[in-house]
Amino acid sequence: MVCSSCVRSLVIQAGTFAKRVKINSIGGRSLQQVSRISYWSNREFKKIIGMMVDTGSMSSRDGPLLDNTITEKDDDGQFASGGWKSEDGRLGCGYSSFRGKRATMEDFYDIKTSKIGGRSICLFGIFDGHGGSRAAEYLKDHLFDNLMKHPKFLADAKLALSETYQQTDADFLNAEKDTFRDDGSTASTAILVDNHLYVANVGDSRTIISKAGKAIALSEDHKPNRSDERKRIENAGGIVMWAGTWRVGGVLAMSRAFGNRMLKPFVVAEPEIQDQEIDEQIDLLILASDGLWDVVQNDDAVSLARTEEEPEAAARKLTEAAFSRGSADNITCIVVRFHHNNADLTNPDKADLTNPDKAESASVEHEPEK
Repeated sequence: MVCSSCVRSLVIQAGTFAKRVKINSIGGRSLQQVSRISYWSNREFKKIIGMMVDTGSMSSRDGPLLDNTITEKDDDGQFASGGWKSEDGRLGCGYSSFRGKRATMEDFYDIKTSKIGGRSICLFGIFDGHGGSRAAEYLKDHLFDNLMKHPKFLADAKLALSETYQQTDADFLNAEKDTFRDDGSTASTAILVDNHLYVANVGDSRTIISKAGKAIALSEDHKPNRSDERKRIENAGGIVMWAGTWRVGGVLAMSRAFGNRMLKPFVVAEPEIQDQEIDEQIDLLILASDGLWDVVQNDDAVSLARTEEEPEAAARKLTEAAFSRGSADNITCIVVRFHHNNADLTNPDKADLTNPDKAESASVEHEPEK
C-alpha cells in the first residue's frame, strides 16, 4: 500500500498550455512545468494541430488523488506539449501529443511521480485506444493508481505490474458490461524505482532506451503474425487471418490489448515485462504510440531525440517528424532524459527555466474533465 505521508504530489493535468506553471508539493518544495506552443514550418502540420483535442494527464498520488494545478489554455495552438525536471536536475521529462490526420483523438498519456518509503518513483505511460477512446481513458485514470495500491509494488514490481494490468482490464470490462461498446487500448508503461526501470507492454505502442547512443527496444510489439502470439491465439481457439494486414479473427491488428471483450480470450492484457538498471550509458527513454513507430525507426528516434537538450523539444521533434513522414494516426510521445553527474542541473530553478524570456508565471487550477 502507498503511505500517504510518503508521497510527494506532482499533479499536472494534460491540456496545460500555460507558458509556465509552478506546482507546489506537499512538503513545501516545488517543481515547475514549462509548457510552450511551437510554431512548425510545415503548413499542413500547423493546420492539423489547430484542430487538436488533448487527452492526457500528468499527475501524482498522495492518498486520494490531489489536483493542485491550474490550466491556462493558449488559443494560438491546441496540442499538448510540456515538460518538467526533478528538483535535483537528474531527470527531465517532456511530452507531445496531437490528433494528426485522424478525425478523433484516442491517444492518452499519464505521468506520475512520488516518494514511497523514501524511494523515488516515476511512472510514464502511453495508451493508444482503438474502436473508441474509453479504454485508453480508463487506463489513464486508473492503471497507475491501481499499481501503486498493489501490496507488492516495491517488493516484486514485475508481479505487481502483471497482476495490475490484468485486474485493470477485468475492471474496465466490468465497468463497460452494460454498454454496446467494445473499445480497446494498448499500454506501454515505464516504471522507474530509484535507478531501476521496469517496462510493461500490451499492444503495439513501444518503449525504447538510448544506451551509448544506440537504440535498444524494451518492448516488442504484439502483432498477430508473431509466431509465439499466433500459436497462443490458435491454442486458445482463435484464428489469425489476413485482412489488409494480419488480424485476430480478421478484426484486430494487434494480439494483446485492454478491452476488446468480443475477442477474449484470444486478445489478452497480460503484459510482457523487461527490466533495466539505469547506468551512466543510458541517456534517454522514449515511449510512443504506433503513430510514431509506423514511420520512425528506433535508431532514428534516438538520433532525432539526442539533437535536443530539452526533452520537451525532443518529444515535439519526434511527433513533427512522424507527421511529416506521413503518419496517418494520432501521435503521442514521452521523452525522459537522464542527466548523470551534471553540475549545471543541480539548481532546480535554473533547470526548470528553459526559456525565461518567453515564459510567464502562472498559478492556476485545471478544469474537471467532462
